[in-house]
Amino acid sequence: MPKNPKLKSILIIGSGPIVIGQACEFDYSGSQSLRSLREDGIETILINSNPATIMTDPSMADHVYLLPLTTKSIIKILEEHPQIDAVLPTMGGQTALNLCIEADEKGIWKDFGVKLIGVDINAINITEDREQFRELMNKIGVAMAPQATATSFLKGKEIAQEFGFPLCIRSSFTLGGAGAAIVYEEKDFDKLLRHGLEVSPIHEVMIDKAMMGWKEYELELLRDRNDNVVIICSIENMDPMGIHTGDSITVAPAMTLSDTTFQKMRDMAIKMMRSIGDFEGGCNVQFAVSPDEKEEIIAIEINPRVSRSSALASKATGYPIAKIATKLAIGYTLDELDNQITKSTSALFEPTLDYVIVKIPRWNFDKFEGSDRTLGLQMKAVGEVMGIGRSFQEALHKATQSLEIKRNGLGADGKGYTDYNQIIDKLTNASWDRVFVIYDAIAMGIPLSQIYDITKIDMWYLKQYEELFQLEKEISTYTIDTLDRDLLLEAKQKGYGDRQIAHMLGCLESQVYNKREELNIQRVFKLVDTCAAEFTAKTPYYYSTFENTIESAEGETYVHNESVVSDKKKIVVLGSGPNRIGQGIEFDYCCVHGVLAAAECGYETIMINCNPETVSTDFDTADKLYFEPVFWEHIYDIIRHENPEGVIVQLGGQTALKLAEKLTKYGIKIIGTSFEALDLAEDRGSFSKLLKEHNIPYPEFGVAENADEALKLAEELDFPILVRPSYVLGGQGMKIVINKEELVEHVVDLLRKIPNNKLLLDHYLDGAIEAESDAICDADGNVYIIGIMEHIEPCGVHSGDSNATLPAFNIGDLVMQQIIDHTHTIARALNTVGLINIQFAVKDDKVYIIEANPRASRTVPFIAKAYKEPYVNYATKVMLGEKKVTDFNFNPQLEGYAIKQPVFSFNKFPNVDKRLGPEMKSTGESILFIDSLKDDQFYDLYARRKMYLSK
Repeated sequence: MPKNPKLKSILIIGSGPIVIGQACEFDYSGSQSLRSLREDGIETILINSNPATIMTDPSMADHVYLLPLTTKSIIKILEEHPQIDAVLPTMGGQTALNLCIEADEKGIWKDFGVKLIGVDINAINITEDREQFRELMNKIGVAMAPQATATSFLKGKEIAQEFGFPLCIRSSFTLGGAGAAIVYEEKDFDKLLRHGLEVSPIHEVMIDKAMMGWKEYELELLRDRNDNVVIICSIENMDPMGIHTGDSITVAPAMTLSDTTFQKMRDMAIKMMRSIGDFEGGCNVQFAVSPDEKEEIIAIEINPRVSRSSALASKATGYPIAKIATKLAIGYTLDELDNQITKSTSALFEPTLDYVIVKIPRWNFDKFEGSDRTLGLQMKAVGEVMGIGRSFQEALHKATQSLEIKRNGLGADGKGYTDYNQIIDKLTNASWDRVFVIYDAIAMGIPLSQIYDITKIDMWYLKQYEELFQLEKEISTYTIDTLDRDLLLEAKQKGYGDRQIAHMLGCLESQVYNKREELNIQRVFKLVDTCAAEFTAKTPYYYSTFENTIESAEGETYVHNESVVSDKKKIVVLGSGPNRIGQGIEFDYCCVHGVLAAAECGYETIMINCNPETVSTDFDTADKLYFEPVFWEHIYDIIRHENPEGVIVQLGGQTALKLAEKLTKYGIKIIGTSFEALDLAEDRGSFSKLLKEHNIPYPEFGVAENADEALKLAEELDFPILVRPSYVLGGQGMKIVINKEELVEHVVDLLRKIPNNKLLLDHYLDGAIEAESDAICDADGNVYIIGIMEHIEPCGVHSGDSNATLPAFNIGDLVMQQIIDHTHTIARALNTVGLINIQFAVKDDKVYIIEANPRASRTVPFIAKAYKEPYVNYATKVMLGEKKVTDFNFNPQLEGYAIKQPVFSFNKFPNVDKRLGPEMKSTGESILFIDSLKDDQFYDLYARRKMYLSK
């Protein structure tokens, strides 16, 4: 029983749609929290408007409300559930906290007798109100940067005059650094001050002296009601002050901090946490440290809640912060709880790491043409990856291999920058790819002292880079035949991929792989165990590394592999890697359901993924988790080690799909739809031939490999023409062109960005209605359509950016029958086994096929939530051959309509064109339920449907 017997029913507030600055790390925290409460037999009620996440799955809470995050919704829930005893708002980021404070100010919690747990409103107010916070820190003797608060333009000007430049402006009560800026020169100050005041909900900014070049650190803390405090993790930002932590490359544990300074920082953090109030739960504290031998410490801020870094710290240490913070909020103390990994030691301990983790953010600037790509105080990343290695160098390489930006790691892939001025510019104006540029600068011979002067990245990191480059230089003097074992092993231990080593030696990747086999240089798998192997871990959570062979007393040589292979039948699910626009949390939802369904069918489940923010990489989602890049070499070694029945690729978006060809080539079974069928759907020529054979209409199209071919095609197709590269997700590079000049310009630009790509040119059906269907198909050709959605916006706006209505609202019986018939025909013709999504354009009552994707689509979670049916579970059982479509008793339940509404993060990029077109720009989505089409919200959406359409 929980320690507070009065708590029997708890409301949890989620974080709503994903936006830059508040992504799925809060869904991960919320999901853990819900599971934690249910373990204690507490009834859980959840409010969250995001349909794409596992958190809003009916299985996660006793009652799930997919409602807008407003006090009106809160009142509705409290009226329907008078038994609610308490609210836990700390799991849903700033959105949940702001809603909780608003409800508190309106007296809602008091009216309904609901207690606030896990947080102290006063603590939030103190930490968010920068003036109050500064006074408190002053009182307890914690140093801060010279700063002052301004609630008016005039006051801001006075402060700037007093402090001098550079200055930092930070808005109160905002998330993801919204409204924050560094001002180097007086001429930019007025504009940035005005913006900061506007963005803050209380029109207040803190202006502080910019501590440029100081080092930045974070500590994650937990405290219980007996005032026991543990530090879960120290995180060091490789980038110095001046870049938002969400946009920084971060390393755990801290690498360049002396023990004395760390102990001081630890004491300061505990003092700060205790000073802001009496609350139980998690807390994140950020510090700046001077880059000299004095190592002066100043406090930056404290967040009395689960933060963005909590997910990272949980995955880095194996200590589930949100789960334990929830237990503390309901009254447990740390000494009463188990360490979730060892199951035999207490939670009142501080994790010890015998490995290094590196987090690198994932940006999507190509989706925001004209955006400012330099990094600063305002967060711009849309996702992140984490690499685990035995050294910083190995972890850094694994993280860069996980990013999926067509790089094989740092350097050694022929894609580095070679222009001196460009390199200097990217180092000076912190660029998103600076992690690679440092390597290029060293390769060019720019001295480390100069790189340090420009970037202020600690010399220890720069020397680590230099060592890597020296190793590349040395290996490049050999050939595949002359390279010795020690050097090859060193390159692997430092994280270089076989592809990179092949690049250095001028040979094929397979030759390097064979050489490793021949010399017995094998990947070994190690446990993430929270206690540096001091106690036995019960949780199968692994990362890979390379070790030298050990010789036993009997003279046997072996390497120590901690991943023991069972004799059960196994299934591997490939995850979707880092979140990005076009491939977000909805694919993680699908992967989690795939894992759970395979387990229900009696398989041992193995998850491979590198995204620290999500539920799929929770240590108890799959039977075994390999926290590894979704990168061929890593996957192949895991598959060879585990020998599964097959691999599921159709749930992990384009990331997993891209590996289908290689898996097939290497004789590894793909569960569900075959690679041949997946490829046929992607290859426009073959797919159109298939449509032609079945008398299914499609827009006139052609394939071009250069601008001349595109111009020739344009004469046959007629403008407007939709141009797109093949094999991309989220409409990357898609554009509608209306004349020859635009066509040539776009084709040249695309081929520069994606060389050797085949470009597809379609006649664009102007003014057509767009619709899409999702269906499940089995090996016998039985098809069940799970949902047909009609887009409110016309054809030409990417399906991920459209408001989509379920069921369709304006499609007659004749058109509907064509959609149903085409879905059945195409699903069978592609030999689909599992899920398929088909997109249609409807013009003059004729249904044309835009494209078909025989895989899980972005809309599956939305349809599953709207109809209250576990479609991914069903589809996975069909893929595994355990069930046929006809075995399920489908019973969709939806009164009225559900609308999938896209959510954008344009406020992070003020100069970007906000018009919508065939390239996806939304970062998340919410769900809106309406009883009828007479609803005002529907009218409003329908009236604006063409407003943002661009070419």
